[in-house]
Amino acid sequence: MISIGIIGAGIVGERIIKQIQQEGRVQIKGVYDEQQERLQFLHDTYGVPICESFESILHSNIDWLYIGTPPASHAEIAKRAAGAGIHVLSEKPLAHNAEDGKEMVEAAKKNRIRTAMHFPLMYKPAVHDMVKRIRSGNIGKVVRIELQTFFPDWPRAWQQNPWIASRSQGGFVREVFPHYLQLFNRVFGELTILSHHITYPEQAELCETGIVAHGVTAGNIPFLITGLSGIGQKELLQFKVYGEEGVLTLENWSDLYEERKHEERKPITDFLEVPSLFQAMREQSTFLVPFEEGLVVQRYIDQLLEES
Repeated sequence: MISIGIIGAGIVGERIIKQIQQEGRVQIKGVYDEQQERLQFLHDTYGVPICESFESILHSNIDWLYIGTPPASHAEIAKRAAGAGIHVLSEKPLAHNAEDGKEMVEAAKKNRIRTAMHFPLMYKPAVHDMVKRIRSGNIGKVVRIELQTFFPDWPRAWQQNPWIASRSQGGFVREVFPHYLQLFNRVFGELTILSHHITYPEQAELCETGIVAHGVTAGNIPFLITGLSGIGQKELLQFKVYGEEGVLTLENWSDLYEERKHEERKPITDFLEVPSLFQAMREQSTFLVPFEEGLVVQRYIDQLLEES
């Protein structure tokens, strides 16, 4: 059993609460957010204890603190938790920028706490199966990798909040790309982004509407990244790995498909069970993504968000 405190009562905080209650063996000691109405809603709906302040969370005898607040606040919260000797689980992206992320990494090392990023792809059976097939040579030599993301609207209908559409903290590059860039990095090693083109609306406060980037992996495999919002189609997320003998496509987070030459693509559905996030936290598993890895991803994000 591990105990956890939650900072942030928004959509992602609520999802973590649901995940914990479905899994068990994790005790929520307290939830805090500046929005009192939202806190009360979570208490009434899920029966979770709520706290009056951030300090009361830190003094509630917790093993881990989960940070589910906007990116700009991550560094300060994480450093205070580290100073109190509390392990930290953070939402992605790691921070507002790589400079803040580096401070989080250094604070964790200084205080000898464990860290983890909330990257759900690492705990999906389809992703583990995909990685196994790539590494075993099942699709032959990998010759290209692509990430394609399309959003009819940004923010999505379920994702409305004051910052998710802002240029300073929001956008799909910050909110969606980290999941896949972490997978890129974990499977293929360090990425070198050779060029990118990002488009922004005329309103200076609003986030990006499109991006195209290309580069190479540590093994000199070319990759292409595209993202587009405000278009006339359903949301579609595709992570594709092209091999000389086959192609694997991870679609919309958890649907895996395989294609072979001159054959229709086929769904892959028979997966082995993999540890959950909180099981990995209890067991200190290598599946956990530490802040150091989150910082690598943060640097990719910072580079992609630079105006070309």
